Amino acid sequence: MDAIALLIAASMNAGTLLALAALGLLINERAGIVNLGAEGMMLVAAVTGFATCVHTGNDWLAFAAGSLAGAALALVFGLLVIWLNTNQYAAGLALSLFGTGFSAFVGLKYTQEKLGPRPSFEIPGLADIPFIGPALFKQHPLVYGAILLMIGLIWFFYRSRAGLVLRSIGESPESAHALGYPVRKIRLAAVVAGGALCGLAGSYMSVIYTPLWVEGMVAGKGWIALALTTFATWRPARVLLGAYLFGFVTMLQFHLQGQGVEVASQFLSMLPYVSTIVVLVLISSNANFIRANMPASIGKPFFPGS
Repeated sequence: MDAIALLIAASMNAGTLLALAALGLLINERAGIVNLGAEGMMLVAAVTGFATCVHTGNDWLAFAAGSLAGAALALVFGLLVIWLNTNQYAAGLALSLFGTGFSAFVGLKYTQEKLGPRPSFEIPGLADIPFIGPALFKQHPLVYGAILLMIGLIWFFYRSRAGLVLRSIGESPESAHALGYPVRKIRLAAVVAGGALCGLAGSYMSVIYTPLWVEGMVAGKGWIALALTTFATWRPARVLLGAYLFGFVTMLQFHLQGQGVEVASQFLSMLPYVSTIVVLVLISSNANFIRANMPASIGKPFFPGS
């Protein structure tokens, strides 16, 4: 039972960084923008957060620095695709490649650095409950923050006027523009907010989840986060559940190895990525279901006055 509780706790921890990034990308896509640069933003934020933590010793400053790095890269991306109408997919891929190379260059001096002892957290009283306590109530505050973020986005999208405007821009930017809404500014704000969350996910990975800096350490998790938005059919609650599912698959490989299961480590390592492909194939097999849930203007440029 203790091993299962630890597996659940590790799955939530691994799922949190996917959830933060995927919820950020969800905000982008609800506004009609596809950002394929999540991998690059997370890598730059990871090295930024790690470097900040090395020099200051403060985890929360590291999270703030990582979020700012992600937001800054997203701002550049947003200016390119929203104001200059460059191709969203090409710009996103360029951002991902830039982030991969830039983080590798900047992070050279930090590959041998180590962070101090990581703080431990628990909710008094609840953490002492057998099985449930170790599984759910000894997590980093950002694990619970991701859950609160999901709840906040549900309220924002479906209960607030601002969320309704954002979703209307994702469905029909021309109609929103005709009603007088600043479509480009709102889209840019959504892109920057999404970039900040991707940056938070990257810094969480290098400061808490790992914690260290290694070139390319995000290892495709930015792409998994991007796939999660489709997997969840653009719904915040499903994004969180999907993130925990993929976190469980990721941690299952270590659990099986620890239990002495004789399976090739290469096979276990590829499980999260195979799961992503299988889920996307199954969901994409029903094109009508995808069209019914996908924002209508996603990936399409907007030309004011057209």
